Amino acid sequence: MADPLRSLKLLPWGSLLQVSAFTTAVVIALELILSFAIEQSSIIRSVGAILNRPPSNLLMTFIVAATVGALAVDFLERLFPKMRINGGTLWALIPCLALLLGAKVLLPIPPTLIDLNEFQLMGIPIGIFWRGERYWRW
Repeated sequence: MADPLRSLKLLPWGSLLQVSAFTTAVVIALELILSFAIEQSSIIRSVGAILNRPPSNLLMTFIVAATVGALAVDFLERLFPKMRINGGTLWALIPCLALLLGAKVLLPIPPTLIDLNEFQLMGIPIGIFWRGERYWRW
């Protein structure tokens, strides 16, 4: 009898978790820089207030999450250039990235970019598959 989970076992989970950890570290660094910039600059604070008003806040939340997903695929391509990336690898990147971004909530960092709400959970896969389009087409 064939093992239906065999393809899941063969995915490069370690590499995907490393890429997700690196992406999460970059997001944390950007959040710290953005928090510092908001505290120091009234111009950045006012632009942030404008972007956090409805309905632009939903759009910005979605765009930030899609950008993080696309950034994860870019890091995957650059950190592991010999890895064979396909649709299954991109699908496996989604839970890895969501897991580590969700673990970021445990850190005492204010969530200025990512806090994993429903719009961000939709934006991350869209960003991953938008950037990794050439890998899932064939």
